[in-house]
Amino acid sequence: MAPFDIIEPRIDSTEATPFSANNGACPRTANKPPLSGASIYDGGYSHARERGVRVRIANGTAGQIGLVRAWADSFIQYMVNKGEAPFQVAWYLGDSTASLALLASGTVDMALTYVPSAELQLMESGAASRRVYAFRDRFALVGPHCNPAALEEQDSVYSMFTKIVNAGNADVECPPDPDVRPATRFLSRCDKSATNIKESQIFLAIGQLPWGHDYSRWYHQFIRFPREALRAAAALSEYTLIDYGAWLSAPPCVRAGMRVYKIGSDAADDVLLNPAHLLYRGATSKAPDNEDGALSTAFYEWIVDPAAGMQVTLGFSKAGQTMYSNPPPSKD
Repeated sequence: MAPFDIIEPRIDSTEATPFSANNGACPRTANKPPLSGASIYDGGYSHARERGVRVRIANGTAGQIGLVRAWADSFIQYMVNKGEAPFQVAWYLGDSTASLALLASGTVDMALTYVPSAELQLMESGAASRRVYAFRDRFALVGPHCNPAALEEQDSVYSMFTKIVNAGNADVECPPDPDVRPATRFLSRCDKSATNIKESQIFLAIGQLPWGHDYSRWYHQFIRFPREALRAAAALSEYTLIDYGAWLSAPPCVRAGMRVYKIGSDAADDVLLNPAHLLYRGATSKAPDNEDGALSTAFYEWIVDPAAGMQVTLGFSKAGQTMYSNPPPSKD
């Protein structure tokens, strides 16, 4: 298989070309679908449309796999039981960078994101008034069963990435017989998501910059959301980094072709910890509270209430496994 072309820094097309597992081709200008509208949840009350959307939240993976919907429906039912008229909650799909931008612009009331440094910058800018540690997720390094980079269980994540780099470079210089094994490649979403930022931090920590000029031919840039990227990595026998929730929610036929080589823990110093924080716009110097402020505030507080939303979060499961754990005692 010929090396993949790099995706140019400037992408003129905003329309994503579907990935075809039949030929393994990945378009040169592949891009995420543009943000257009949102998914609307009503808690099972069909007449909630009469009142319309009253709360807006942005997020990526947790929304894709159903946690945001579980939150929204449970919260609406909770509020109706307290006497509130039925209403709708809107979820806007966006990775952490896009979700923070939606929050800063006032498009959404809150954002669930996974990049603490960027979140703190947004708080400092005055575009958000509150931030809380919502739950702990983890990243996982996954790849093909044939394991062309010869990763071993006792390897650290840094050693694993180093092996992928070395094996990838060697396979570029001397391509393996495809009938024996696939070449070593790493799939990056290359999209400014929390996952992309995390993998970049790991590559930088081992002194590598595979996306820089002259870029590494084993570094496959595929700009899609997690579940689409995982399907591509599975079809092409590539390693990739993914949040564990997205891995567990992937179709069995996708996971069957891959295995987990390293997964994060809940330890604060684990490089593969994926901390989820909820940021609330609310009333700030840059964002006066809107007419739905009371409901938005109630939703924000309900999500992190141990007797309410946290029960939904901790009980959320895929493939028979719970996906998230409690946040640690925290001052933020």
